[in-house]
Parts: sequence; C-alpha cells; structure tokens
Amino acid sequence: MGADAAKFLAAALSIGLGAIGPGVGIGIVVSGALQSIARNPDVSGQIITNMFIGIAFAEALAIFGLVISLIFLFVL
Repeated sequence: MGADAAKFLAAALSIGLGAIGPGVGIGIVVSGALQSIARNPDVSGQIITNMFIGIAFAEALAIFGLVISLIFLFVL
C-alpha cells in the first residue's frame, strides 16, 4: 500500500467513523425531546432550546472528525 492510498484510507475512516457517533447521538437527543414534548407540551420551548444545544455539541464532534480527515489528506 502506497503513502497516498494510506492517506485516503485514513481520511475515509476518520470521517466515516467520526460521523457515526454524532449521528446516533442526534437521533437519541431528538427522540427524547419529541417524547418529552409529547408528555408535557407546556415546556416545549425549553426542551427545543436544550435540544438544539445538544445537537450543536454532537455536531461539533463530526466537525472535528472532518478536520482530522482533512489533516490526513493535506498535511500528512
């Protein structure tokens, strides 16, 4: 395996595996928010706000995976 092939494989694995966790996490956060809104619609504003904050933190992990894959491609 050449150096270029290893770089492409490392980049693909880093973004692929780095996106699985945030994807599952966002699904769990949204599922929990929808269930809690269904049980208590009076506090839906607070729940939605906290849901978006949780989604942003989970999405930050996917962005870190993207940055790492770009480092593998262009720096190393």
